[in-house]
Amino acid sequence: MTKSSERPFWHTTPLHKMSREQWESLCDGCGRCCLNKLRDDETEEVIYTSVSCRLLDTESCRCTDYLKRHRKVPDCVTLTPELLTDIDWLPPSCSYRLLRDGYDLPEWHPLRTGTSESVQKVGASAGGRCISERQAGPLEDYIVDWPGEWPEKAPLSFFLKKT
Repeated sequence: MTKSSERPFWHTTPLHKMSREQWESLCDGCGRCCLNKLRDDETEEVIYTSVSCRLLDTESCRCTDYLKRHRKVPDCVTLTPELLTDIDWLPPSCSYRLLRDGYDLPEWHPLRTGTSESVQKVGASAGGRCISERQAGPLEDYIVDWPGEWPEKAPLSFFLKKT
């Protein structure tokens, strides 16, 4: 949270110049990027599933071993400003995606509200809507649309505000 007279860091600091702490704080903790995705061989379309990485706590949507995740899940992607230009599977409300595309953070983002509960409240969180890959069967049995859609209860008014 910032004082009302100060501009927040995400307005003044380009993504590629953010400190690690600033960069990490942009994540709203929705967990949707940690859901397994499929890609159609013919169309290259991203197909979302409700199956999470085995390290994701399916209620809190936090990685259970964030610091060692690459050792346990070798294909875990670490988002960087450079990778953002090539990634097409981030959810539409992802802060990294929004800032990359010149939009502001939504009103319900934890950096604005001071609480992670706001993400759950607007329906942006995968918490309680996903199953761990440890319990799931074939990914094709868990195809869903919601990870690739704007959260149902989230206002779209901030799209009028470019940073």
